[in-house]
Amino acid sequence: MTSVSPTHEGYPADLRALTSLRAFLAMGVVLFHYQLQWDPALGYSPIIERSRLGVDAFFMLSGFILAHVYGPAFAAGTFSYRRFLVARLARLYPLHLAILGGVLIMVLGASISGVPFDLSTYTTEGFFKTLFLVQAWFPSEIGYNWSGPSWSLSAEWFAYLLFPAYALLSIRMRHRPWFLLGLGIVSYVVIDAAYVSTFGKVLPRAEDDMGILRIAPAFLIGMALYGLGHRWRWSRPVAIAAALAATLVLLGAMQLSLDDRIIVALSAPVILTWSLLARADCEGPLAAPALVFAGEASFALYLVHMPVLVAFKGVVAELRGIDSAFRITPVELAGLFVVTALIAAALHLLVEKPGRTWIRRRFESRRARPAAPA
Repeated sequence: MTSVSPTHEGYPADLRALTSLRAFLAMGVVLFHYQLQWDPALGYSPIIERSRLGVDAFFMLSGFILAHVYGPAFAAGTFSYRRFLVARLARLYPLHLAILGGVLIMVLGASISGVPFDLSTYTTEGFFKTLFLVQAWFPSEIGYNWSGPSWSLSAEWFAYLLFPAYALLSIRMRHRPWFLLGLGIVSYVVIDAAYVSTFGKVLPRAEDDMGILRIAPAFLIGMALYGLGHRWRWSRPVAIAAALAATLVLLGAMQLSLDDRIIVALSAPVILTWSLLARADCEGPLAAPALVFAGEASFALYLVHMPVLVAFKGVVAELRGIDSAFRITPVELAGLFVVTALIAAALHLLVEKPGRTWIRRRFESRRARPAAPA
């Protein structure tokens, strides 16, 4: 969620277009996984295939939003690292634990029922690494399916732990955002070259296999984008034209199946121009309540869609007596998406928001509790 309580000079408090952007990014990741499940005869969409790179845009957004929310406090010397970590844990863990617990029940149920599945990706080590969100911190040849998308949460948690270093660099370069952006780009190029040399694949392919290297430069780029946008104010026509142009260029590059790294690079102007819609007060339909809610619930959709897909295929395979690698029809996928979206909305309202509030209140109550008399 991209709304904050105070109003900062430059950007308004609520960046609703960026909240809505999260909905589109999460939808892209869902469609990418769905496209892997349907019959190839139905066609193939390069845009959907490249939508898996929405994760990199999420990483940039995290850097951007945290600079927006915590940058002023850090600059003023009132930033509390402890409160920051509690807030980040409250953001991640309620849903993470709910999804991981659901997958654990599925795995135990399948084991007891004798339903076949790949045990090599459901190891005890993988479970605890996933539980503590460190699965993307180490090299991994197999990967973990306990909560597949949570590898990105592991990367996010790594960036959160390093946030003071990022924030200090950002504050010191607040008058030179172009230099900070250049530093982020150079870092990306260097890390990508090292990753290709070590693992034989480009950086946007890093997930369980050292996925923290993927967020390290993207997070910095996001903070640099905030610094740039904080200094710019465009007229409404210019802001709308820039946002539309950046979006069309990105979609065109995705349709042409350009290199993953080019797609990631072109995501940055989209984030910047969409954020500047708020400064020009012309977010329009991107600020619609339904779309903003979808953006707020996108975290739940992102996390839950794979477990729902795996459960659906497992149940249908058992009922039909077929292999779980069967292809899913468009009608089945449409129905599955509706069910998944409803589950995501319920998890957002009943687990994510109350869990976040409970954790933060509990922390505040401990801080406010008076010391016992000597």
